[in-house]
Amino acid sequence: MNKVFLLGRLVRDPEIRTTQSGKMVTSFTLAVDRFGGGKDNTDFISIVTWEKLAEVCGNNLAKGQRAMVEGRLQIRSYDGKDGQKRWVTEIIAQTVEFLDRRPAGATGGGAGAENHVSHDAAAQFGHDVAPDDEIPF
Repeated sequence: MNKVFLLGRLVRDPEIRTTQSGKMVTSFTLAVDRFGGGKDNTDFISIVTWEKLAEVCGNNLAKGQRAMVEGRLQIRSYDGKDGQKRWVTEIIAQTVEFLDRRPAGATGGGAGAENHVSHDAAAQFGHDVAPDDEIPF
């Protein structure tokens, strides 16, 4: 079984892009505390989200915000521009939970105090959602 749960803070705003085939992908880095051996350490872990989940994360996450990610570990390789083989370890997120409000001054759409979005739930987001300025509250 390949299942990962992480709780941490975003190191920087998510990077949103679109693949050549038109799929949206968002990547961000979580700073995750690791305790042990009498020392506190921090791991910086790459997170990748796809399609609607990528859109939701890209619009609602910001640097410094806490998030919990559930997903799977993926290790892949590619050839760098210098011809050397490079290895990448990343988490492919299936669920992202926004644990606090966006930091003051953050750009993009606003996130509520507790937001839980999964890849399947994100697929339900879309065209029938009214823009923020049309919501009466």
